[in-house]
Amino acid sequence: MARVAGSVRVAAAQFAVGEDKESNLAAVLRAVDEAAALGAALVVLPEFCNHLSWYRDRAHALREACRPEDPFLTAVAQAAARHGLFVKLHVTLATEGAAPDRDDGMRITAASLLFGPDGTLLGRADKQTLMGSENDHLDPADTEGPVIDTPLGRFGLYSCMEGVVNEVCRGLALRGAQVLLNSLNSFALDEASLHIPVRAAENKVWVVAANKIGPLIPDDHLAAVSAGLGVPPESLHGAGESQIVRPDGTVAARAPRTREAVVVADIEPAAADDKRRPDGTDLFAARRPWLYGPIASEPRPSSPFPAERAASVTAAVLRPAGQGETALREAVELVGRAAGAGARLVVLPELFLWPDGVVPGDDPDPSTLTSAAVDALAGALRGTDALLACTFPEAGVHTGLLLGAGGPVLRVPQLHPCARHSGWAVEKPAPPSTHDAPWGRVALVVGDDALHPETFRLAALAGADTAAVCHTGAEPWEHTLGLPERSAENRINVVAAGHGQGAIHALPVNFGLWQSRDGGFTGRISHPLTTPAAGPLTLSDVHPAQAVRRLVSRRTDLVDGRPWRLAGALTAPDPGALAAPDPGALAVPEPAPRTS
Repeated sequence: MARVAGSVRVAAAQFAVGEDKESNLAAVLRAVDEAAALGAALVVLPEFCNHLSWYRDRAHALREACRPEDPFLTAVAQAAARHGLFVKLHVTLATEGAAPDRDDGMRITAASLLFGPDGTLLGRADKQTLMGSENDHLDPADTEGPVIDTPLGRFGLYSCMEGVVNEVCRGLALRGAQVLLNSLNSFALDEASLHIPVRAAENKVWVVAANKIGPLIPDDHLAAVSAGLGVPPESLHGAGESQIVRPDGTVAARAPRTREAVVVADIEPAAADDKRRPDGTDLFAARRPWLYGPIASEPRPSSPFPAERAASVTAAVLRPAGQGETALREAVELVGRAAGAGARLVVLPELFLWPDGVVPGDDPDPSTLTSAAVDALAGALRGTDALLACTFPEAGVHTGLLLGAGGPVLRVPQLHPCARHSGWAVEKPAPPSTHDAPWGRVALVVGDDALHPETFRLAALAGADTAAVCHTGAEPWEHTLGLPERSAENRINVVAAGHGQGAIHALPVNFGLWQSRDGGFTGRISHPLTTPAAGPLTLSDVHPAQAVRRLVSRRTDLVDGRPWRLAGALTAPDPGALAAPDPGALAVPEPAPRTS
């Protein structure tokens, strides 16, 4: 397909939606007109543009849903053709077909629709992960959405909750999407600060995301819902901040919090084809899909968690200075201080004995220091039940060790290869394992394994409540977005030490949307409580027992609710070779001829 050379201008639009379909359509067309006036070739609109996502019953949802032949979709198709631009619309869509546990012969889906510049429908993606009350009246997708090849680039469609977990965006990027188009219906502030930009950075793709403003609850229910949740009415409004995000996770354009707006940015879709880190490692080529089978497997019926999990324990992140023997002496002293202060889990940066975690290519035997270092570090734990996470070269394998006072209790090889270790490390991937401490279950994450969302998903599926991460950060997103998101999307505490960086990400007690709270609503639904590393020793508490609380909203489990049935791209050896699914026939009336 012929490509548009250079950059293209794209737009994200935000506005309020109510219960009157005519007013909602007027807002949609107003946004399309404004995007066209700003020179955009593509505009993304919010989720549920046809009606508030709030229904009295299934029959009400069915009455308000769009149909393939209805005037709402026709008008949008005509607007796309009139302006000659791509329009990503999101509506509830009713089509004939059997749905599980429904007896009305219809499917009602939360549907992302992409109209082309001639008004034709290019693709449809039904929402795979429904949020809260959406489960009551809507039906989840029964096929994964397509990657749509256009002259502007390859587009993937998703919406809201599908971006609060990683699988949908990961699958689209693995199948070749360069630009992900996200429609949101959210009052969560951590959408804009975390969940939207991390999907760009972890996949090295562009993201264009459009959220709502205004009440997301009908006027006649708003006061009661506000009082019942103990949440101010204004906190139940769309959080705005629609944005366009670069493949490095930085924001190219952002809309305000509370005002109707259309924002634009010029993007280069082809830039998303480069998946290399600064050291030359290709993030996608480094994946190990044969290890990810549990992610695409049916959730187990019983809890994976150990019987004992403490409500709170102290963790420590260390950053010793120097290298070699100097770094070891300081590390031993810091480990002793941390354990003496009550830390039960202590984490050192990846390969802390070597500068910036890089073993020199002229080192004849990088394992020389390992045995003595392990003995010295274990000795610093003597008389305590603290655990220490660190990494060393062992027989040519970059190996993570979890040490107790008696020595190693867990060994984990780095699962994903990286270019900066290629001079000495050999690959020895193995299924990840965990260790049961008296206070909870610990997963050990080694080096570049921290870059891959699959690593932490496997840990969560194994019942880990805390991940000890020994890494070397190379790009800002890895610690500002990546590790906080691994905590948020898996309900797992993350204790991460890196060269020049690090943080303790603890699970919040006040979590989710429709749940009781100990304090006021902050606007965040899953963002962890982050304590950045400051100085050589940082102490903070983590909350292992909170890991069992995975319901981000009623009937929406962050881990077991992942779209595992449609996660085949994550486990396929060559996901780009997977045939794009049929988006489903959705005929619309012939659009009006384009006019200048």
